[in-house]
Amino acid sequence: MIFVNGVVYTVNDKQPMAEAIAIEKGKIVGVGSNEEIKSSFKSKNIVDLAGKPVYPGFIDSHAHMENLGAMLTNVNLVGTNSIEEIQSLVVQRTANIPPGGWVRGRGWDQNKWARKSFPTREMLDAVAKDVPIYLTRVDGHAVWVNSKVLEIAGVVKSTPDPPGGRILRDATGEPTGVFVDNAIDSLDTRLPVASEHERTEAVEKAVRACISVGLTEVHDMGVDSEIIGIYKKLINAGRFPFRVYAAIGGVGETWDRYLLTGPEIDGNDGRLTVRALKLYADGALGSRGAALVEPYTDDPSNRGLTLTSSEIMQTVASKCLEKGFQLCIHAIGDRANHIVLSVYKEAYKLNQIKAKDARFRVEHAQVIDPNDISMFNQLGVIPAMQPTHCTSDMYWAEERLGSKRLAGAYAWRSLLEQGSIIPGGSDFPVESPNPLWGFYAAITRQDHSGWPLNGWHPEQKMNREEALKSFTIWGAYAGFEEQTKGTLEPGKVADMVVLSDDIMKVDPKKILETKVELTMVAGDVAYSSGNINMNK
Repeated sequence: MIFVNGVVYTVNDKQPMAEAIAIEKGKIVGVGSNEEIKSSFKSKNIVDLAGKPVYPGFIDSHAHMENLGAMLTNVNLVGTNSIEEIQSLVVQRTANIPPGGWVRGRGWDQNKWARKSFPTREMLDAVAKDVPIYLTRVDGHAVWVNSKVLEIAGVVKSTPDPPGGRILRDATGEPTGVFVDNAIDSLDTRLPVASEHERTEAVEKAVRACISVGLTEVHDMGVDSEIIGIYKKLINAGRFPFRVYAAIGGVGETWDRYLLTGPEIDGNDGRLTVRALKLYADGALGSRGAALVEPYTDDPSNRGLTLTSSEIMQTVASKCLEKGFQLCIHAIGDRANHIVLSVYKEAYKLNQIKAKDARFRVEHAQVIDPNDISMFNQLGVIPAMQPTHCTSDMYWAEERLGSKRLAGAYAWRSLLEQGSIIPGGSDFPVESPNPLWGFYAAITRQDHSGWPLNGWHPEQKMNREEALKSFTIWGAYAGFEEQTKGTLEPGKVADMVVLSDDIMKVDPKKILETKVELTMVAGDVAYSSGNINMNK
């Protein structure tokens, strides 16, 4: 297949721009001018792009596939602006719940409400007293339930907070119905277990959502053996027009099994790689669970939560180096980031040979002590960040952190200037899976209305070339895949996306209106808008 008359952004510094691409057997075999490609390759299938822009397939370097699919199935609370709006959605869903069923939802964010305090179980009891209601906060680090769930879980006034978790309580000590971080575990054991069919359906819904917005690969942060098995079954059945770089979700049964077998690298025709492990150092900023050095400005008695001890992280880091696994640790607060960097530094010192290309990652790296920023590049640790987290949090981040700590918050330019790369992601379903929204956030630091005028702390913006690399080659590098994908050049897989507008040139607001015309994975059409004639 030959594509001609395109505006091709290769992300290959040796040949940044081209007009045409030749593809054979799922790989790129030629990139150049129309004349060069037409004279070097013959094909009965020549596609005229009519001047449309082409980019490498976008890579989301931090996301949660099954959770996205589940959110599309359950009650979607993203964008709700009041308790009343959520209550209405709960009432609608309870009408269709079978006996013994639970109402599950995700996406509430108290920062969007007129009163920004956490909700209570009474607010859910008022509309659904007898049906268990389980609503996950947008960041996944807090859950809001009704009294029925407390009854089922046996949570009472005397129930203690677990290590790394918090049960919110009223003035009398009674649980309010909100559970933060590790406290959620006591509820999860009571949830109905999703069947393999339900989990498969969630994965397939997520894939369809991803390819429609130009994603060709996702780094799936926190999988278990059943999800890995589902991926393999879908791949073998020819029902997986996508790629996944998977990180195992914490130590346990799946991790123990992979310690015996070792990583699965670029298996199943390059559709699935399992070579990473995901841990949590702290919680989230929005739910005040991110671990800070100094207390929260708007909660002076609270410094956040550490979810995994340094000793455990140290042991796991050494095991990852020994067995050839990449370690990806979630760290949002400055205290958590410092702890993780210190753990990595010690692990690297103890195994210097394996540390040379370990590419250990810090997931999110949202608030960093300015003194620690240089450590990322010095150690070779990758800050995997999500630009839309900045533009979602900017309305209230200063309330949490105070003005002084903002110097190290969402500090993309500071990290880049120290020589780090920043693989871009969305953390979906926390944010939208649309990588164009992430691209827009990276170059503007504005919301979709264009606020604030010049961007929030505009000195930390990325330029367009950096933002494009963030969602392509830097994502590939973060998964040890820079030799096979992330740019459009001969020898690499034919993963590419065609857009309706040129995001490297149009007015930033136009980026938000840009549509995906074509998503290709290994030279096959995974998604098409129908606007490009593929049959010439």
